[in-house]
Order: sequence, then C-alpha cells, then structure tokens
Amino acid sequence: MHKLTNIFFLGIKELRSFWHDKVLFLFVIWAFSGGIYAIATATSLELHKAPIAVLDEDRSQLSERIIDAFYPPYFQPPVRIPRAAVNPGMDSGHYTFVLDIPPGFEHDLLAGEGPDLLVDIDATRMTQAFIGSGYIRRIINAEVADFLKTTGDARTPIRQTIRVKFNPNLTSTWFGSVMEIINNITMLSIILTGAALIREREHGTIEHLLVMPLTPLEIMFAKVWSNGLVVLVGASLSLWLMVQKVLGVPIAGATWLFLLAAALHLFSTTSMGIFLGTVARSMPQLGLLMILVLLPLQILSGGITPRESMPAVVQAIMQLAPTTHFVALSQAILYRGAGITAVWQHLLAIITIGAVFFAIALLRFRKSVTQTQL
Repeated sequence: MHKLTNIFFLGIKELRSFWHDKVLFLFVIWAFSGGIYAIATATSLELHKAPIAVLDEDRSQLSERIIDAFYPPYFQPPVRIPRAAVNPGMDSGHYTFVLDIPPGFEHDLLAGEGPDLLVDIDATRMTQAFIGSGYIRRIINAEVADFLKTTGDARTPIRQTIRVKFNPNLTSTWFGSVMEIINNITMLSIILTGAALIREREHGTIEHLLVMPLTPLEIMFAKVWSNGLVVLVGASLSLWLMVQKVLGVPIAGATWLFLLAAALHLFSTTSMGIFLGTVARSMPQLGLLMILVLLPLQILSGGITPRESMPAVVQAIMQLAPTTHFVALSQAILYRGAGITAVWQHLLAIITIGAVFFAIALLRFRKSVTQTQL
C-alpha cells in the first residue's frame, strides 16, 4: 500500500507539471481537436473537381454521352479543346486529364473492332492521377456498356456488381479522423513521457526524487499512469466530440473495448517514451529520436498502407511493434464492429510486447538513475 500511495502522489505531481506546461497542454488539446478535424477534412482521398479536357474527334452520339458523364463534384465540367492545345494545357497544369476520342470510335465499336481511347494524365498530381484514372475507366465502361445495350448490341456476358461494406460512400473522413486518433495516441504518449523525464532532468527535480525513499519502479509507474491517463482522456473525448459529433463519423463497435485496447497500448508507448527520455539529454535530441521512431511505427503499422503489400521481412519485423496490433484491432473494432473474440490475439500481443518494453525501459531508467547519483 505504501508503494501504491507513492505511485499515486507522484502521478499527481506529473499531472500538475503537465497542467503548468501550457505549450504541451495546448499541443495535446490541438492534436485531439483541430488536428483531427484538419486531417479528416483537408486530406481527402476522393476525387474532387478534377480538371479534365476532351479532344473529341469522333463527334458521335457515344462520344457526347461519354463527355456528359463527367460532372461535378468528381470532375470540373469538361473543356473541349483542339489537338494543338493538348500539350500546352498539360504542360501548364491547366488539366489533370485529357480524354482523346479518336475519329470513327462509335463506328469501330459497333463493328466489333475494339477501338482504343487515349487518356493523358498529369502524374505530378499523384493522388488525383491515381484515383481519377479509375474513375475515368469506370465511367467510360459504364457508358459504352449502356450504349451497346440501347443499340441492341450488348456483348458483355457478365455483369459486375460492387458492394462496399463499412463505408458505402467511400468517405475518406470516416477513415482519416479515426486513424488520426490512433496515431495521436502513439505520438503523444511517447512525447509526454519523454518530455516529462527530460523536464525533470533540466529543472533538477530528478535529484530531489532520488534523495527520497522512492524506487525507480515507483517513479516510472507514476509517469506511465499519469501521462497515459492524459492521452486516454483526450482520445475518448476526441472520439466522442470531434469524430462522432462534429464530423458525424459512425462508430461500429464498442468504444469501451477500443479504450481498453488503447490503455494497454499506452503501457508500451509510455515505456518507449521513458526509454527515449533516458537516451536523449535535451528536448531537441528527443525530437530527433521521435522522428526515427514514430515514422516507422506509423507508416509500417498498416494504418496508411496495408501490411499485405509490404515485403515479408518488414511484416515479420513489425509484428514486434505494438502499433501494428493496435492499428489492426482498432480498425476491426471501430470500423467493422468486431468484438473481443475477434481481437483477443492482438490484445494478448500488446500485453506481451508492453511487458517487454516496460522491462527494457525500467532497466535503462535504473541505469540512468545510477549514473545521476554518481
């Protein structure tokens, strides 16, 4: 009981220090409010008002139908241009796409000759180019199939029906807002614990703690639960207020299960922050170490790119990272409404990895304390 009391009051001290650090306090508030809104709304994964031009050399009923199929909000109204304006328009960046409909396109199609359409794409606008090419292909295929059907010459023996689960309208806000909360939980927990340790070293309060009847385990536990609580409260408020209320994103699964997984995940990331805090000797050094640690954790954990598309070696290595399992179970809970029976393996992995990370951080912290006392 005496040790628990020490851990509790040391944690209260950490919370007071965080409250008085206004820069860090405002940073946490922004990360879970304005940062979530900005990422969810500004970085759209849908095609929106893409500039497109058309070189129509066929002047047929089918070419007119294809041109009329490009309309807002996905595309800007198509601009008809002559052949001489294609290259200058692409070079100047006026058009992301130029659709070239050759002469005799409709005639060749009805004759069964399989004519080609040319689409010039400005790949410097990478996101629009990648997504827009798929939109253009689907629009043209749909119009051609419908045209052949109306002319009594439908040749497609099968019909493709696409059903999108969990996000029927493919709204990027639903994905971006939740993933930003997941990323912020990892980022802020490492920053807060690392900054708390460095702040005590810079202010000289770590020496005050060492002369008190306290063990390194008690000091470390206090930092873990207090800073983890700050991040957990911020994440829960952000999930309820910003994601569900402001952005209107539906949450499919149980929020309590996600917060439980987040609490277990925080055990790993706060330990990681303490480890980095013992390695770094100043806040600038901690910032540099954060870049080396956070970028692989966020990029290779499956939150941005599916892990299945990564090399097998990277997939195997990232199985040792807590963020990999946290991202997987968070997506399963919040997007697909999975229960504990579907994510218990990820929970067990997070607990195991967290215990290892905590033990490594404790050894490093004890060594750092010993060097300070000497």
